[in-house]
Amino acid sequence: MHLPDYHGGSIVNLMRSIERALNARPCEAAAAYPELTALPGQSFSGARNIVLLVIDGLGYDYLNGPGAGGTLHRHLKARITSVFPSTTATAVSTFLTGVAPQQHALTGWHAWLRELGCITATLRFRPRFGGEALSRAGIAARSVYTAEPVFDRLAAKCYVVSPARIIDSDYNLAHCGLAQRRPYQELPGLFSNVAEILASGGERKFIHAYTYDFDETAHTHGSASPELQAKFRQIDAAYANLLDKITGTDTLVIAVADHGFVDSPASACVELEDHPQLGQMLMLPLCGERRAAYCYVQSGQDAAFEHYVQTRLAHCTSLHRSSELIARGWFGLGPANPRLAERVGHYTLVMKDDYTIKDWILGESRYLTLGVHGGVSAAEMYVPLILAEA
Repeated sequence: MHLPDYHGGSIVNLMRSIERALNARPCEAAAAYPELTALPGQSFSGARNIVLLVIDGLGYDYLNGPGAGGTLHRHLKARITSVFPSTTATAVSTFLTGVAPQQHALTGWHAWLRELGCITATLRFRPRFGGEALSRAGIAARSVYTAEPVFDRLAAKCYVVSPARIIDSDYNLAHCGLAQRRPYQELPGLFSNVAEILASGGERKFIHAYTYDFDETAHTHGSASPELQAKFRQIDAAYANLLDKITGTDTLVIAVADHGFVDSPASACVELEDHPQLGQMLMLPLCGERRAAYCYVQSGQDAAFEHYVQTRLAHCTSLHRSSELIARGWFGLGPANPRLAERVGHYTLVMKDDYTIKDWILGESRYLTLGVHGGVSAAEMYVPLILAEA
C-alpha cells in the first residue's frame, strides 16, 4: 500500500512551492501543507516564468520503464506522490486549487452531492446517468466547487492551456478563476500555445498546460501497449521541441502527472450485480472510482456489510471506514471541507492487485477500460517530477 506524502512529497506540496516562488497571497486552506522537499519554492523564485505541464496519466513507473531514455526522462528530478484517490478528478483539482482533497472535497469521478440530491460525474458536472450539465438547470458550478482557484492568489499573469473540448466546461470555468484560457485542438497546439504566451509581453507568467492524450490512450489500450508507447514518444518529442523553442526566456518548466496506471482486464472486475445481497445493503450506487469505491450502507446493515466484504471479497479488496481514512490523513492534512465526510460514504473499498469494482445504473453504457487508476499501488500513486530550465 502506497499512500500520499502530504508532508513534503506530494503534488499538493509542489503547488505550495509554486505559490512560494510566485509570492502568492496566503491561503488558509493551504496552510497545512509544507513546500515540496525536492523543490523548495525559494530554489526557483528567481525564474521569470513558470510552466506547469500536467501530463495526465504519466506515472513514475512508466517514465522509468518504457519511457526511459527520452527527453522527459533525462530531466527527471524526483519521484513524488499523487493524492488519494489517485485519479484525475481529485488530483487535477489539487493542481488547480493548491489544496488536497481534504479541502477541495472532489473525491472521484462520481460523487454524491447531498446539496443537490444526486450522484454526479464531477468533471462533467452532470448527473451520473447522463443528460445535460447541471448548469443548464441553473446550478452554478462555483456553488459546488468552492475551493479558490490557485491562479487568483499568484503574483503573476496566469494562463490555462487546455483541450478545446473541455476549456469552457463548467468544471474548468469554476477552477480557472482569473487565468486566461487558451484552447488547443491537437497535441502540437498545446506546446505552440505555451511558446506563444512566453514570447508575449514582459510580465511574469505562470502557465498551467494540460494534456489528456496519454491518459486517454492508456485507458483504451493499456499501459503495456504499442499505442501508448507511440503516444508517449509523440509527447516526448513535442516537449523536447518546446524546450528548444523557449531557450532564453528564463522559464522553469515543471512537468508532472496526476496519477499513473495499472491494467485491469474485465475478468478482474467485481460487478455488483453478481453480489445482489451486497447491493441490497447499499442505499446509493457506488461512488468514487473503480479502484476506490465509496459505499453508502443502509441503516442497521453495517455488521452484515462488513461480514460480507470480509468473507466474500477479502481476496480483492480491503475494507475501511471512510471516517477513519479522513482521520488518518489519506485525503490530506488540516481542517476538512465540511462536505468531505458526506462525499466519501460510510465505507471505502480499496481494491487490491489489478481488481476493480463496478455497478451499473439505468441508462449507463456498459464499458470497461483496460487501464485504470485511483488506487494505492505504486504504479498509480507515484508520479514523476521533471524539471527543465530554459
